Amino acid sequence: MRWLASLVLRILGWKSIGHKKLDQYPKFILIVAPHTSNWDFPLGLLLRKSCSLEYVKYLGKDSLFRPPLGWLFRALGGFPVDRSKSNNMVNSIIELFNSKDRFAIVMSPEGTRKKVEHFRTGFYYIAKGANIPIIPCMFDYAKKECRYMDPFYCTNNTEQDILNIENKFRGIQGKNPEYNF
Repeated sequence: MRWLASLVLRILGWKSIGHKKLDQYPKFILIVAPHTSNWDFPLGLLLRKSCSLEYVKYLGKDSLFRPPLGWLFRALGGFPVDRSKSNNMVNSIIELFNSKDRFAIVMSPEGTRKKVEHFRTGFYYIAKGANIPIIPCMFDYAKKECRYMDPFYCTNNTEQDILNIENKFRGIQGKNPEYNF
């Protein structure tokens, strides 16, 4: 199936840059932005398959994991998240990371497909609590590139860290540019 995903991406004109360096990190959070369209999900699945990154899982709103298609989202590597409750998701995911030798998840730091002024911070606190790197990844629709950047490690200056991460994504064009970060 890897060859098929690679062929589809090639036909669509997309390329992946920097994904090979991910193999050196046994655990990480991959943050992908800008997230402006539902098309980001199938694009991400194609990229994950073509780059042999099947070990990278994703979080999704729990309504996606209900019948009739819930089984499909789980089979595609998803973990349901109940966003209606304050159920300390950050600590649950930290525990999940701590229980595994090799584990990675992908998250959208915007937390929505609409325009936002600032990223949500759950990904940051998960990375900090699990002592793992954050790997920024851009879906640049203008260049049809998926770029994996160098890892970012949390410091003791949360506000500056979030600003530094946000700045990496400024000016990158999503599928719907009016929602760009």
